[in-house]
Parts: sequence; structure tokens; C-alpha cells
Amino acid sequence: MRKRSIRVGVRFNQSEHERFQKLVEDSGLSQEEYLRQLVRGVVPRDAPPPDYYKMMRQLYHIGNLLNQIAKKAHVLNVMDVKRYDEAVAEFEQAVKIITEAVILPKEK
Repeated sequence: MRKRSIRVGVRFNQSEHERFQKLVEDSGLSQEEYLRQLVRGVVPRDAPPPDYYKMMRQLYHIGNLLNQIAKKAHVLNVMDVKRYDEAVAEFEQAVKIITEAVILPKEK
């Protein structure tokens, strides 16, 4: 059985429909998901540029390398743990801020 059993029909005039279609297309969401987000009180963002995902993969790769370096340095006991932890926290915060600014929908 479907989770969503209630169907809602909406009628637009030509300009409203064109505007709605553009907003949906820009967001990269389906029409249904776009409307669901609006109902939940969030404004869907435009889909991120294609380079965004490439850049995020690079950032996660850097984070992974930092983690590997930390493990090796910890084994060799040649690491300033406090400075490393602060740098990693700053890195993770930067990734979070970028994600919130580009991907996550805004609350109304």
C-alpha cells in the first residue's frame, strides 16, 4: 500500500504553470517532491552546479587522507592531537556550511 493515498489536483493558468515548471526544473526535484517541501515549510533550492559534487568528492577525499595521516602519526606517536582535532573540526564545519548553503532547502 502506498504511504501517500490522498491525491490533490491543482489548476494553473499558463504563466503560473510556466513559473512552476521552471522552479521544479531548476530544483532538480519532481513536481510532487517540490510541492511536499513547500507544504513542510521549506523553500527548495536550485539544484547545485555539476561541479559541486566533484568538489565535495575532493573534499571528502582530503578528509579521508587526513584521517589516514592521523592514524599513522598516532601509531608513531608524532602528532599534536589537539591541533589535528581542531583542524579536522574546522574542515568538517566548512563541509557542513558548504552543504547547507548549496544543497539543503531553506526554512520559510
